[in-house]
Amino acid sequence: MQAASPQTAPPKAGTPLLEVQDLHTSFIVGEGQTVRAVDGVSFVVNAGETLAIVGESGSGKSVTSLSIMRLLPKKIGKISKGTIRLRGRDLVPISDREMRNVRGNDIGMIFQEPMTSLNPVHTIGQQIAEVVIQHQKVSKSEGMKRAIEMLEVVGIPEPARRAAQYPHEMSGGMRQRAMIAMALSCEPSVLIADEPTTALDVTIQAQILDLMRNLQERLGMAIVFITHDLGVVAEMAQRVVVMYAGQVVETGTVEEIFTRPLMPYTSGLMQSIPRMGAEEKTRLQAIPGYVPLLTKLPSGCRFRTRCAYAEERCATSEPPLEQLENGRSVRCIRWKELDLPTRASA
Repeated sequence: MQAASPQTAPPKAGTPLLEVQDLHTSFIVGEGQTVRAVDGVSFVVNAGETLAIVGESGSGKSVTSLSIMRLLPKKIGKISKGTIRLRGRDLVPISDREMRNVRGNDIGMIFQEPMTSLNPVHTIGQQIAEVVIQHQKVSKSEGMKRAIEMLEVVGIPEPARRAAQYPHEMSGGMRQRAMIAMALSCEPSVLIADEPTTALDVTIQAQILDLMRNLQERLGMAIVFITHDLGVVAEMAQRVVVMYAGQVVETGTVEEIFTRPLMPYTSGLMQSIPRMGAEEKTRLQAIPGYVPLLTKLPSGCRFRTRCAYAEERCATSEPPLEQLENGRSVRCIRWKELDLPTRASA
């Protein structure tokens, strides 16, 4: 694997790389109605750090990632407010052409299902080489050489032979490795991984996570890991952003979130984690109901209709995201008086 060029040299650990501030993303639905799928989201990711964004389907995790990548559907989706700074440069106002240069080169992305992201009529090698050629301005032969190198880096055996194969000729784990190879082919400073192991079996999932950790250590990347699996969060991340119905509802270190959740929603997610060695009578606690439709959000706290701790006052006004002294934050008016469980109870 070639060394990074001076301008893309691995940044010093702890250096802020990606800073999202007050991000609002809106979509047009139905007959001209506008809904806010991402509502005031803010976070910072440092070099060498993994930040996990967690929440159920419909919480706004993937829309946040697509907003950062500027991959929203043009006619119905847009960033209506906020900044997305990469190494201090705001990506929101730049042109589509400039953003194409940022994607792949400075920010890489791994999607949940590679079969929907890889082109079925081009070989794996051609698709990786295309990214390298576009961003590194090298010849086709150099691009293919780099593609084969990257397939070897991500642990694919016989990389030259595999580079000549089409996506359907590979297993799910191989395709996901190929997607990682493509995302990292230009050694980006930030990697966004959107549910990268959800469709894989446990053994392959462990291999993919190990691979991502090793490459992060080697390149000094910041990783934004989007998932609903808190078991993966415990293994991969240092800090956590919990989202619900488009909003951040809690942030903290992995240790803080797992040992003392402050928001009832976070506690509910924690109680749904299966645990090895648990007694037979122990049951997983499901959160009742579903994430509300963005067109029919409840008044006040958006989680209150599913919350076992909700009171009348929870319906009167939307709680702010309260910033705490220790760097944590929480969106709940009752957090000081609650002692929330962290595991499934009998």
